[in-house]
Amino acid sequence: FSLEQIDCICSALIQKQDYSTLDQFLQSHYSSSNVWKNVSEEVLKAKATLAYHQQHFRKLFEILTCKTFHHSSHNYLQHLWYQAHYAEAQRIRGRPLGAVDKYRLRKKYPLPKTIWDGEETVYCFKEKSRHTLKVSFKNNRYPSLEEKKFLTKKTGLTLTQVSNWFKNRRQRNK
Repeated sequence: FSLEQIDCICSALIQKQDYSTLDQFLQSHYSSSNVWKNVSEEVLKAKATLAYHQQHFRKLFEILTCKTFHHSSHNYLQHLWYQAHYAEAQRIRGRPLGAVDKYRLRKKYPLPKTIWDGEETVYCFKEKSRHTLKVSFKNNRYPSLEEKKFLTKKTGLTLTQVSNWFKNRRQRNK
């Protein structure tokens, strides 16, 4: 297989959630488990996914911190990072975690720079998006649909999120 084909197969098996086939495929192509520096991002993502599903959390954390991943993979890998920490803590404590427990774990184990752009997120809004919305609000408290669509492209938020942000902001400023 070419490197592109291997990436495509890994991606398809992750999407299909066929972890046993993914494991066999990776073992047949990458016998050494510690050779992570010279493989593609998609293969690393596949190895991280397997480590998570096999509950090899230390291996998962090592993979996620060994190389900077492309922004498009961040959400998925961040999800793995947090879920692994939650599962590990839940196993140690012997009980399900509550919202406060999860919050404390997120603070105790912040995302590594390899899977995070470093920008703080508050209530699902990144600081840059929040700033863009505030500037727009100063100029116009009632943006048109076109202006809202422009803001969705600029901030990466949905039209509903932008509309709700403006409505909530107007309510708070009364």
